[in-house]
Amino acid sequence: MRITGHRIRLVDLPGDRGPLGEIPYRLGRFATLELSSDAGLVGVSYCGYVSPSTAAALAATLDAVATACHGLDPWDAQGLDRLHGGLSNAAGGGLVTRCFSALDVACWDLRAREAELPLWRLLGASEGRVACYASGHLWRHYDLAELERWSGELADQGFRAMKLRCGAEATAAAEADRLRVCRATVGDEIDLMIDINQGWSVGDAVRIGRRFAEHDLFWLEDPTHRDDFDGHARIAAALDTPICAGEYLYGLAPLKELCARRSVDILMADCLRAGGITGFMKAAHLAEGFNLPIVSHLTTEFLAPAVAACANGLTVEHMPWTFPLWEEPPAIDADGRLVLAASPGFGLSFDQAALDRFEVR
Repeated sequence: MRITGHRIRLVDLPGDRGPLGEIPYRLGRFATLELSSDAGLVGVSYCGYVSPSTAAALAATLDAVATACHGLDPWDAQGLDRLHGGLSNAAGGGLVTRCFSALDVACWDLRAREAELPLWRLLGASEGRVACYASGHLWRHYDLAELERWSGELADQGFRAMKLRCGAEATAAAEADRLRVCRATVGDEIDLMIDINQGWSVGDAVRIGRRFAEHDLFWLEDPTHRDDFDGHARIAAALDTPICAGEYLYGLAPLKELCARRSVDILMADCLRAGGITGFMKAAHLAEGFNLPIVSHLTTEFLAPAVAACANGLTVEHMPWTFPLWEEPPAIDADGRLVLAASPGFGLSFDQAALDRFEVR
C-alpha cells in the first residue's frame, strides 16, 4: 500500500454553550486530514487547537507534511520517522511535529483498515471498552451552584469520573470548596480529578493540595510550570494525592525527565505533541518502565484505542470538543466506559456536511 494523495480542510468548530455548559474560550481552528492510498482506503485525522492568526500556517504545514509522504508505505515506520526528522530539521516541537503527529494518526488508521481490524485490536487490546472521565466541563469560572448542577448532570449521564478546574480562587479555602461541592454532589463512588493548568507556585500547590486530601482526589494535574521537573517532584513528595502531568511537553525526552525525577505519579501524554499514536505508545512504554500508569490528553477519538491497548493504560480524557467533526462520535456505555469502534481503523468518518458548515473560506 502506498500513500497517493490527501485532502485538508481548515475548519472553525463552534465553541458556544452546549448541553454540558459553556466553553470558556474559543476552541481555535482545526485542519482535518484525509490521507488516500492506492488500495482505495482513506485514513482520517486532524490537528488544531490553534488561534485564527496561526491557522493558515497550520494548514500549510500539514499540507507540506502530507505532500512529502506521497509514495510512502504507511506501514514504513522508519521511513516516516526519517521524513519527520528531515522536515523538522531534527527538532522536536512546533507545527511540524504537531502536523506529523496528525499524519501518524492517519497512517495508523490506514494500517488498521488494510488489516480489516479495529485499531484497538491491531494495537493489542482485547476488549472494546476503556475507562474514561468527563472533561471539557466544570470550568474555573463556574460558581459553586454551577459546579453542583453540572457535576450532577455528568453523573446522571453515566460518567464514573470527572475533572474540574481550579487555580483561580483568592484563597485555599475557596479552592477546596469547589472540590467539596462536587464531592458532596456526586458521592464517594465517582472519581474526581483537578486540573490547575500550571497556575500555582510549588508552595501553593503543596499548601492547597493538602486541603484537598480529605476529599479523596484521584489526581492533581499540572499544578505548576510544565518545565519545573524538580518543583513537580517536591509537590509529589509532599502530597498523598497522585500528581499527573506531561500534556504540554513535546517528544519523549521531557516525559522521561518527569518519570526519572519522580515528578509524576501518573504520566499524561498529548497525541499531537508526543508524535501521534506511535509517540503515545512509546510514552506508555516509557512510563511502564518506571512502573507508572499512562493517561491521554485530548483527541479522545484517537487515543482511546491506544490507552485500551497499553498494559499500564489508566483512563481516557473524554473531551467532546471535536465530536462535531464525525458522523458517529464516541459514546459511553452504562458503566461509564468509552465504547471503541467495532469497524476497521478508528471506525470514524468525517461528517462532510458539518465540515462544509465549519470550513473557513
